Amino acid sequence: MSRNFKEAVEHRRSVYSLKKESVLSDSALEELISHAVKHAPSAFNSQSARVLLLTGEEHDGLWDLTKNVLRGIIPPDRFGETEAKLDSFRAGYGTVLFFEDQDTVKSLQEQFPLYKDTFPVWSLQSSGMLQYIVWTRLEDEGLGASLQHYNPLIDRKVASRWSIPEGWKLLSQMPFGTPGGEAGPKSFLPLEDRFRTAK
Repeated sequence: MSRNFKEAVEHRRSVYSLKKESVLSDSALEELISHAVKHAPSAFNSQSARVLLLTGEEHDGLWDLTKNVLRGIIPPDRFGETEAKLDSFRAGYGTVLFFEDQDTVKSLQEQFPLYKDTFPVWSLQSSGMLQYIVWTRLEDEGLGASLQHYNPLIDRKVASRWSIPEGWKLLSQMPFGTPGGEAGPKSFLPLEDRFRTAK
């Protein structure tokens, strides 16, 4: 698409109605995501972000796995709504899993003990920026996406199925695909309550 950055920021929304289609090839998706991983900022240039792209059966497997985990936690009489939500994610084309390498974070804590308590916070900030870049880029290419957080409930199953290194901490899951509908209206709190300029 030909949006400028301001337009791309405004267009990014949570899209829950997804189709198992993509306007981008898998190789184009890999390029888009790897470009974001390479260029997203990080504290001390630590580059602690780790990402796994799932498509096809691997994508379906993630949401089947998640459903099985949650089925063992949520009472059957209340599971219907959860199942419908998980099925809507499974209906998409793929999912991006975002991790942070805790070994990198711990190494920085050891090297710079003065900032020991802050490195985990900076790590999350860096991941948030990466997630936003990927999300906005996907939207700008014509795909819909949302950000989900079924961690830590699914962490062990995910790590086992996809041989995730022990130091990688799962932070979020981003299902995406061709939008099956428009995002709903979005309300905004008054900006005067959220933004100030010092004078």
